[in-house]
Amino acid sequence: MDDIDLLSINTIRTLSIDAVQKANSGHPGAPMGMAPVAYTVWQDYLRYDPTQPLWPNRDRFILSAGHASMLLYSMLHLTKVQAVNEDYEVVNRPAVSMDDIKTFRQPGSACPGHPEYHFTSGVEATTGPLGQGVSMSVGMAIAEKWLATRYNKQDHTLIDYNIYALCSDGEMMEGVASEAASLAGHLKLDNLCWLYDSNEVTLDGPASWTFSEDVATRFLAYGWNVVNVRDANSIKEIRAGIDAFLEEKSRPTLIIVDSHIGYGSPNKQDSNKSHGEPLGAEEVRLTKKNYGWPEDAQFLVPDGVYENFANGMGKRGAELRSAWDKTFASYKSVAGDLAGQFEAMEHRLTPEDAAKAIPVFPADAKGLATRDSSGKVENALAQHYPWMLGGSADLDGSTKTRQIFEGSAAFTPTDRSGRNLHFGVREHAMGAICNGLALSKIRPYASTFLIFSDYLRPTLRLAALMELPTIFIFTHDSISVGEDGPTHQPVEQVASLRCIPGMITLRPGDANEVAEAWRVVLGLKHQPATFILSRQPLPTIDREKFAAASGVAKGAYVLADPEDGKPEVILIGTGSELSLALQGYETLKAEGIKARVVSMPSWELFEMQDKAYQDSVFPAEVPARVAIEQGSTMGWERYTGRLGAVIGMHSFGASAPMKDLLTKFGFTPEKVVEIAKQQIANHKHPKAVNDSAQ
Repeated sequence: MDDIDLLSINTIRTLSIDAVQKANSGHPGAPMGMAPVAYTVWQDYLRYDPTQPLWPNRDRFILSAGHASMLLYSMLHLTKVQAVNEDYEVVNRPAVSMDDIKTFRQPGSACPGHPEYHFTSGVEATTGPLGQGVSMSVGMAIAEKWLATRYNKQDHTLIDYNIYALCSDGEMMEGVASEAASLAGHLKLDNLCWLYDSNEVTLDGPASWTFSEDVATRFLAYGWNVVNVRDANSIKEIRAGIDAFLEEKSRPTLIIVDSHIGYGSPNKQDSNKSHGEPLGAEEVRLTKKNYGWPEDAQFLVPDGVYENFANGMGKRGAELRSAWDKTFASYKSVAGDLAGQFEAMEHRLTPEDAAKAIPVFPADAKGLATRDSSGKVENALAQHYPWMLGGSADLDGSTKTRQIFEGSAAFTPTDRSGRNLHFGVREHAMGAICNGLALSKIRPYASTFLIFSDYLRPTLRLAALMELPTIFIFTHDSISVGEDGPTHQPVEQVASLRCIPGMITLRPGDANEVAEAWRVVLGLKHQPATFILSRQPLPTIDREKFAAASGVAKGAYVLADPEDGKPEVILIGTGSELSLALQGYETLKAEGIKARVVSMPSWELFEMQDKAYQDSVFPAEVPARVAIEQGSTMGWERYTGRLGAVIGMHSFGASAPMKDLLTKFGFTPEKVVEIAKQQIANHKHPKAVNDSAQ
């Protein structure tokens, strides 16, 4: 190892130690132990231009072991990666300044406790929950293969990057990582390399307390290439491992790096303390002494270190990116529409023709299941949205998410052009992989039954946290699943999805609301969306008689109203219960009772509207209100008021035919009318309402 290499590695280590010590919070062990690995990957191999961190053909480096965040922040600082704004423009400041490092884990710092995409330029994915980063890396690897197949042309190679993910013993234990690794092996993603920090320590103590499996053999069984690096401090061994990855042309690669947590002073090498907490002032001095570092120096970057990175990774990346720019300029002259597609995709733009292709459905009393109408809309617009890819966790026939137009195909180990992704029974990995696709600027969708949304909840949350436009399609949305019983009947799931900040949840009530919901989703650039769709047919509402479905864009709208616009009661319907609200409306109207029907497919979109619009939909002078939804009633009081009524679920469902279940749990027109009349009566006699509420 050259002197400048060791000096640079120890700079990475000591910056990490000092930042954690000053914050009195964080994990110094992994940055200390894996600094030689990160240094070697970045300095010798990573094809990355720090001045253009969004260069489309850059190699990706994901710190899946997000607790080691200072390792990544030190690399971003020392390589002088530049910051990028929300308009994808490079701005004149570093992504991570020395002040950011000195204020690690403090308010306003670009160095939060775990790496955050969209917050710190150069962070390729938000990580921290173990297993998520490596699983997203599989999505990135799929994206690279698909992009290369679609956009590379003879003599014009736009895409040929690799994906590196640094992971820990924790990732090897998390189920989502196992799901993702299994699929990566099946798909033969030879552009993917996981760097496994095998230090045999977890937060509680030695990994041997809970983990004794043969990881290498497991990954060989997955179909991976497995390489061992016996000494994490040996740049020669690390280079040999990465060379083996680059030479492998038929499998992903796992490089198992044997390291010792910390690699600090001799008396702490095998201690667990440096993994999950600061070293302490005395141990910091001893560790620096062991590195041959000035013991009292803090946040020191010795002369020559910045220049070393600039002459290595910086020079290589700038030359590669400059050559790519020339290739793309030439590509524009020969590739025609493909170049425009590529640029639109990179800026998360939606093709205009996609929205224009969305169909309009004629009124139909029999109607369609919203999963069916969604499938029709998706297939219509996807023909004009070339970078929309997706699939299901072994349920695309049930969720109606398969692209079936001419030329559509499955993405397989031998055909990288396909847009239908088969995830197998791997819901959690599916969500993470789709987030990885979105991070690669592809527009992905993932689908399964609503009840199984629980299996991918961490990825739903991360999609919202990263502000990714990932689309989640959940069908079989209620107790109307019927005979499958309560194990397959979602009750609390919709309410839980509405709790996720930044997530747009849409539960359309007929085919045209589905179409308008897709129109809304196409326009989202920084928000994920979830569709909640039915298995059973829902009547397609006559829009000549009732309000236009375009009201979906506002989250809630007046679907039906008395002629004078002055209702006595408001019926709020969503999803399959919208037609139930309309039936109640018609009965009440026939009896001379004035009712309003509000369709409310999206709480989130409604909350974005101004108060004047919200008050026009739910006027304060009409307190008699009934919300109807086959799910948890939690939250509906926001719209019904504390004294309003909600016809919903207060228990799990049951195994029975759908009609029997709807009667059992009160989802009938008769029940809607009964409750509506009660509401009108109660609010005409407020004392009785108040007495009954006590």
